[in-house]
Amino acid sequence: MTSDKNDYVKFTNAESEPGSGAAPRLAATLEAALALRRRGARGLEPAPVVRLEQTAERAAAREAGLALLAEGRVATLVVAGGQGTRLGHPGPKGTFPIGPVSRRTLFGLQAQKIHGIQRRSGKPLPWIVMTSEDTDPATRASFAAEARFGLEVHFVRQQSLPCVDFAGEPIRVAEGRFATAPDGHGGMLAALAKSGLLEALAARGIRALAYQQVDNPLARTADPLLLGWLVRGPAEVATKVLRKRGPDEHLGTVGVREGRTHVVEYSELEPAEGAARGPDGELRLWAGSFGVHAFALDFLRRCAGRADALLPLHAAPKVIPYVETDGSTVAPTEANGYKLERFVFDLLPEARAVTLVEGVREDEYAPVKNAQGPESPDSARRALDACARRWLASAGWTLPPATHWVELDHSVIDGPEEAAGLAARDVRTADPVVRVGPGVPG
Repeated sequence: MTSDKNDYVKFTNAESEPGSGAAPRLAATLEAALALRRRGARGLEPAPVVRLEQTAERAAAREAGLALLAEGRVATLVVAGGQGTRLGHPGPKGTFPIGPVSRRTLFGLQAQKIHGIQRRSGKPLPWIVMTSEDTDPATRASFAAEARFGLEVHFVRQQSLPCVDFAGEPIRVAEGRFATAPDGHGGMLAALAKSGLLEALAARGIRALAYQQVDNPLARTADPLLLGWLVRGPAEVATKVLRKRGPDEHLGTVGVREGRTHVVEYSELEPAEGAARGPDGELRLWAGSFGVHAFALDFLRRCAGRADALLPLHAAPKVIPYVETDGSTVAPTEANGYKLERFVFDLLPEARAVTLVEGVREDEYAPVKNAQGPESPDSARRALDACARRWLASAGWTLPPATHWVELDHSVIDGPEEAAGLAARDVRTADPVVRVGPGVPG
């Protein structure tokens, strides 16, 4: 992503987008972002979490969430501003083919889940897709090619921010042009406000916005459990957390500081802070945020006018190509600067009440971030296959051998209860609800 010099003048010396106030100078902005990195998890204490074993409370919350969906009071948003470059994919990450058998895209998989929610609730579920300057045209084109998946779809576009070197200077990528990047998932709030969607949703009676990131195909879209805890709390934010596998796992660390819920980005956590253990030998700060939230719409409306203040910029070290004064292009092999980003979880301290709910890792988290190895398309497809097999096996289905992939149509089966409710019990006769294809899932 590039920008001409005028965008830097606008960012550093003049006004930013209407209503957001004067933008700071680059050097001051970088210093403030680095101060956040230095703060890390100082003063962070373990936070109360609704645990998996609290089954009765979770069941009641799920019923409350289903009721909210049945009233048509929910919209869902997916953050999809990233390109698939790291995956070797020439397009927005949401258009990456992830279906183990069908090669359905990440967008297509979420569309299936929305269709399933609409079928169960009997009400529409508006789908908001946040794009970036890089991904907006191609994302809109991909949705047009799919006739918007037969759903109510709204697009909002996040802003871009300058990339800077370690001294806080803009990084030049051509004569008169400088590097920029999307402003992070925290750009959601300004994008929603600028589009007018916050007020439009409120006018039609929407009370809650379910949030997820596009690169997690196992995410429970508009999860009734999380929505139920939002309204049952009552809370202004409900957030899913997982027990971290270790201190180095790339999840935000969730805790309480001065009576407010905070999330510390994994890259800003000091090793000693992340590795600290309690008397039981478990990680002291064990709860990790994996980017699944439910927000009260009134809370977002209250915060929208102060989006820049409530969502400070963070500095993420990155490898950023640049050009020398002689015009030669340099492709660094190590981080040479920072991308400036806002994180949506920085809204949590502003909320009057936050509920944290433990999720089931095997059913809810399989990120696609790397081309190979952990958190890759292969590992995500294996997770989708394993999840499908668990749900079907719990309902007594006959499964294929482990040498074959199993893929569900999530508009029909999005949980073990729905698998149990179908007359079919053999995957060999259930296509296209359950698809089977050769491969090596294990």
